[in-house]
Amino acid sequence: MLSYNIRTMKMLPLLFFLLAAMFLPFPVQARQVSKIGVHILHADETDEAKDLVALEDHQDEWHYVTIPFTVGDSNRPEHWQRFLNQAREEKLIPIMRLATTAKEDYWEEPTRHDIVKQINVLAKLKWPTEDKYIVILNEVNHAKEWGGKLDPEGYARLFRFASSWAKTTDENFVVLPAAMDLAAPNGANTMEAFAFLNRMHKFDNEIFSYADAWNSHSYPNPGFAAAPNRKAKNALNGFEYELAYLKDKTGKNFKVFITETGWEQTRHLQYFLPAYYSYALARVWSHPDVVAVTPFILKGAPGPFAGFSFLDENNNPTVQYRALRLALEKVYGSGTAAISQAH
Repeated sequence: MLSYNIRTMKMLPLLFFLLAAMFLPFPVQARQVSKIGVHILHADETDEAKDLVALEDHQDEWHYVTIPFTVGDSNRPEHWQRFLNQAREEKLIPIMRLATTAKEDYWEEPTRHDIVKQINVLAKLKWPTEDKYIVILNEVNHAKEWGGKLDPEGYARLFRFASSWAKTTDENFVVLPAAMDLAAPNGANTMEAFAFLNRMHKFDNEIFSYADAWNSHSYPNPGFAAAPNRKAKNALNGFEYELAYLKDKTGKNFKVFITETGWEQTRHLQYFLPAYYSYALARVWSHPDVVAVTPFILKGAPGPFAGFSFLDENNNPTVQYRALRLALEKVYGSGTAAISQAH
């Protein structure tokens, strides 16, 4: 009896470990994670998002979804906990993009109070993964995204504060900067992306060290209609120019999340979309530094984003939807899917 009790006591730590493992979330690194996801606008779109990107023979894979989280959303923690619970069920990894409040023709300039409120709420929620991905605002080289003005120095200050606050609040936050519009020109209402980044870096030469990974909107420009093999800073491989810039400024190799990309469907372009997506999957988004790709947008119709939408106003698949699915089946359907190098 004594020897039995001793053996039992020796096994207790192992038993406690196994029981704990049953109730703790697996880290992303322990899961099979696909690079390919989708950008959504609303928390009730998780099942449709999974239907778009998950192939029949890859149902156990996890996929990324990018979704905005406004200052007003901070007042609805129960709503967002339901979203995160559903994301866990659908095997989706959220990338939460912080946003302010939309006015008639611009988004309000953010404040530190806004950032603190949003991050504090997100920190208290139970996420489906250990890593908690957040993006600090959106395309701030557009005046309309920053209270109607261009302010690289102001964004640098806010980003540094947001990253520091997030890490102090919860070390599992993975902080990404606002993506630049890589096609924006210099003008009264927009600033060329690298000019904006240079102003940020001149103001604070350590600013990029506050990014855990990079965030890119690498669209196939000009006109959201260029061929996928075009190489330029405003093309589908625009993220490569950003990574080279960061390497030059910091000496660091960044991983990149492409949280917006995709073609705008037109009568002419629709015939090329399956081949374009196939090329992108196999030759562009397969880049080893790309962690996630969430094309814009699952539901954008009716409205100005209808041409990018994977579902129409009646929730029926669009040409975009069928093109991406055909490409996914062609590139990954009979083999290994696009497995991300989890950050």
